[in-house]
Amino acid sequence: MHDPTPLKAAKWPFFAGDLLLLGTAYWISTSSKTPVETTSVALATLCVAFGAALAVVPFILEYRALAKMVEAGALTTVIEQIQKLETVASQISSATGSWQNVQDAADKTTLDAKAIAERIGAEAKAFKEFMQRINDSERATLRLEVEKLRRAEGDWLQVLVRMLDHVYALHNGALRSGQPNLIEQLGQFQNACREAARRVGLTPFLAVASEPFDAQRHQLVDGNGAPEPGALVAETVATGYTFQGRLLRQAIVRLTNGGVASTQPANSPVNEPNEQDQLPLSGQN
Repeated sequence: MHDPTPLKAAKWPFFAGDLLLLGTAYWISTSSKTPVETTSVALATLCVAFGAALAVVPFILEYRALAKMVEAGALTTVIEQIQKLETVASQISSATGSWQNVQDAADKTTLDAKAIAERIGAEAKAFKEFMQRINDSERATLRLEVEKLRRAEGDWLQVLVRMLDHVYALHNGALRSGQPNLIEQLGQFQNACREAARRVGLTPFLAVASEPFDAQRHQLVDGNGAPEPGALVAETVATGYTFQGRLLRQAIVRLTNGGVASTQPANSPVNEPNEQDQLPLSGQN
């Protein structure tokens, strides 16, 4: 902003009036008779005084105009500062409104996030319960299937053991008949059946004649009898079985005369168990 040019009053009329008054005073002083009268002195003095005052008046007027101009400039500056303050206040008010809007938006976002978190928590809980129900259902189904498989395994093991028992009984019958061809054929048939059973993990075993009685592997024909110490095996009545390395059934044996008394002679035929009187499997329920 440019500084205003100070106003200057015309001084020559005041100076001309001053000269005129000074001239009048000089004329009064020269034209008066001696001694000079008091009236003449007073008039001359008044003329000089008025002339001096008239000469000072333009400077006083210029000073007052300059003072008013400075005051007006200061007032203009104050007004500009006030306008700037109003602008700043308006900006602060606008910023405050914007901040309030941001605060409201943040509060709304926080509430939405909280609602989403609660919804996610509820859905996660529901999903967990759903998965738990599915797991329980699958566990129950698997348990049922395992039980079915175990029962099926027990059933086909019973069938396979019964068939091998019958094959062993046939082979013993061939041995008692004394016919070499029949013995050879049934021996090959029994070996083929046992080899097929070994492929599924079922392994038959015999008690060797004259070996000591082993309560872990042998069982008497009369299951209630107790052998004497040092009793020896006379013959195998029914083979024992292991399934996948686990004892499934002990070998049914008859002892020599040094053991318990036998209900049948050693060379008498043995009636093998049938479907109504089958030998139990120790490893099956």
